[in-house]
Amino acid sequence: MATEATTETGNGTAKTSGGIDIGELSRRMAVESFNAGNYELVDQYVAADAGFHDASMPARMRAMRGPELFKQLTGIYRSAFSELTMEVDEMIVQGDSVASRWHCSGVHTGELEGLAPTGRRVTVTGMTVDHWRDGKVVDSWNEWDNLGLARQIGAAPAEDSLGEKLGTWMQRLTARRLRRTS
Repeated sequence: MATEATTETGNGTAKTSGGIDIGELSRRMAVESFNAGNYELVDQYVAADAGFHDASMPARMRAMRGPELFKQLTGIYRSAFSELTMEVDEMIVQGDSVASRWHCSGVHTGELEGLAPTGRRVTVTGMTVDHWRDGKVVDSWNEWDNLGLARQIGAAPAEDSLGEKLGTWMQRLTARRLRRTS
């Protein structure tokens, strides 16, 4: 495994010691999949048994692996948000790993896992770490602002709102009950 590290911004590139430009490939797979529904690179560069880890992944998809899982995950957001765009803001490539900081925006015009469309323009930020082996993504870890998205589409109460205060009060009652039964 190479130990060199390259920090990228925008459309910069970095090659690992193996000569494959995994940073550019990770960026293009994400951007082309979300922005255009183009999965050509996913089919070519995602291992058949690749794992994708995302806390917001629907339970019905958790046993899935490989390119089909990646396509279905992006498809959920592509069908729920029109004008969907993803941009990679920063990238660090080290050895066989690519860390990306990104943002997505779109208009909530379709149902999102049972949540009715709101017509609201939303923006979320997140980070992804892709692990490559033998020229393919074998593992991908995603962390993004799920709560921020939920608040923007009305699925969670706004910060400092009455709804948030009531939710906090209910959680405290539940926590007290749970402590008593533990």
